[in-house]
Amino acid sequence: MLGSIPFGLLLTRLAGTPDIRTIGSGNIGATNVLRTGRKDLAAATLVLDALKGTVAVLLGWKIGAFAPLLCAVGAFLGHVYPVGSASGAARA
Repeated sequence: MLGSIPFGLLLTRLAGTPDIRTIGSGNIGATNVLRTGRKDLAAATLVLDALKGTVAVLLGWKIGAFAPLLCAVGAFLGHVYPVGSASGAARA
């Protein structure tokens, strides 16, 4: 679930920019956020997206054994295939 947080979409909405899904590739990632002309939002999106994976691995590390690897894979899959309507799934 942690990987499904759409930071690109959230940050651009908070900044009042046009819907990121209607710009460029339609993706909500940092590269497309950069196409809005807001380098600060693109950098924040990149950092927050990276932190999703970091936090997942750290949480898994507390569990032990293979949990960090499983948490990393889960965060990746959540990022690529987000859960919920705030993602591109709502457009399909």
